[in-house]
Amino acid sequence: MAEEKIVAGAEETGASNFIQDFVTEDLAEGGRCEGMQVHTRFPPEPNGYLHIGHAKAVCIDFGTAEKFGGVCHLRMDDTNPSKEDVEYVDAIKEDIHWLGFDWGDQFYYASQFFPDMYRFACNLIKKGLAYVCEQTPEQVRENRGDLTHPAVSPYRDRPMEESLDLFERMKAGEFEDGKMTLRAKIDLASGNFNMRDPVIYRISHAHHHRTGNQWCIYPMYDFAHPIEDMMEGITHSLCSLEFEAHRPLYNWVVDNVGGPCKPRQIEFARLGIDHTVMSKRKLRLLVEQGYVSGWDDPRMPTLCGLRRRGYTPASIRNFCDRIGVAKVNSTVDYAFLEHCLREDLNENAQRVMAVLRPIKLIIQNYPEGKTEQFQVENNPNRPEDGERTVTFSRELYIEQDDFMEEPVKGYFRLFPGNEVRLKTAYIVRCTGCKKDENGNVVEVYAEYDPETRGGNTPDGRKIKGTIHWVDAATALDAEVRLYDNLFSEEDPDAGDKDFLEHLNPHSLETLVGCKVEQSLKDVQAPAFYQFMRLGYFCVDNKDSKPGSLVFNRSVSLKDGFKGKKK
Repeated sequence: MAEEKIVAGAEETGASNFIQDFVTEDLAEGGRCEGMQVHTRFPPEPNGYLHIGHAKAVCIDFGTAEKFGGVCHLRMDDTNPSKEDVEYVDAIKEDIHWLGFDWGDQFYYASQFFPDMYRFACNLIKKGLAYVCEQTPEQVRENRGDLTHPAVSPYRDRPMEESLDLFERMKAGEFEDGKMTLRAKIDLASGNFNMRDPVIYRISHAHHHRTGNQWCIYPMYDFAHPIEDMMEGITHSLCSLEFEAHRPLYNWVVDNVGGPCKPRQIEFARLGIDHTVMSKRKLRLLVEQGYVSGWDDPRMPTLCGLRRRGYTPASIRNFCDRIGVAKVNSTVDYAFLEHCLREDLNENAQRVMAVLRPIKLIIQNYPEGKTEQFQVENNPNRPEDGERTVTFSRELYIEQDDFMEEPVKGYFRLFPGNEVRLKTAYIVRCTGCKKDENGNVVEVYAEYDPETRGGNTPDGRKIKGTIHWVDAATALDAEVRLYDNLFSEEDPDAGDKDFLEHLNPHSLETLVGCKVEQSLKDVQAPAFYQFMRLGYFCVDNKDSKPGSLVFNRSVSLKDGFKGKKK
């Protein structure tokens, strides 16, 4: 199916989506689910951390159940023991709770249904609908056939008793990995290759994180998934679009194993975002080979990485809601995700002043030893957040680029002879600067107008420039990390590209010796701020400690999404 490019995200419509329409039909009088409570499920494989694509699925699965007064189960699809770990189970639970969803007591593991799956597989053998095949994986591929030639298996007509005996011996551990498989007996000539006698069990002598060494045969996902849905009483099995071609096999399993209910599979398009990758295998490679600091690196699209960067649950849920539910795969502009975060933080983040690249500003006519205090609103959008105290004295820190000895055209900040407004404080006129032996400016000098407290101009003169500052006497040192896209290419996965070749070498810039307000002295994560004129920042939830503050830039003030819309 073709993929669309959503340049700046979708618009919120408030209309129901096609999944909700299907559910409504199923619940209607005479529908397949008439009189039943809607049950959905979110079934991640615990072999990695959830990413923003999973967030869309979480919102759809839990949101659909919520809309119809139903229940959404959380199920760990732990049928592949070689890659699974309890670490991922715990992380998945944490991420879903962080998004604001809860499964109550409806928590399951696929592995708890292993006895049922084995029993159903034996029943299929007895009914002549499954057989043990001894072809190697390579031989299966070679004998798969094409659109004009059917697949071939010399074991397809193996007697039921023989297949049942071999399957029991497979379970008993008599055979090595890859020696045999159990295949469903469906249609070797099917135009849907998923129906050409697919493998439904394989041998794997791997230790399972829950069942230990109890099992050495494990079901394939296409066999396990519908059985899990049936055993849990799922009414609607919502999954991503790549499983559309697997739906006939899903229905075949439901129809032939004799489970307690018949769930309906409905597919929706996966989420793609530019300048990143969504494959858990590739994300794991980035972690294991040290290209990022971990699954929670703020450049990663993982939910723990986005959380550490400063994304809020509200911003992600809003993003997922507004991109909608579609039947065609699409790529959403990363700027739209940033736009959703910016909207949330603009309403809820406290305003403070910070200087990332400091240079000293000395107000020469301000009395030495004098200190003033200003009461400033924490957030003009939230009066209930109150005010904070900002101190002011003779020596301040300002941004290096807020001074230019020889200004370019259109520059309205500090340069000799020019006046600017110090945010919330006074109007000052630049009188000059001091340079070191290399010609670098190390101090800027100015004089203040004591009649302009609060930035007012009683005489009505026009001041074009306003800059932020931090009092040098009370400023706190901080480390600030500035993030950009992890990949320089819009689609690092396109074609035959090696995605690692497109890593952005400038995706992280670390600034030390930054200066922030004293009001941030005891701040701890999670805490979100707008650093005036600089962007939205959060306290790093791993590295920041009292006396050693670390902030991550979540998103800039400039809204790239609005620019693209225009």
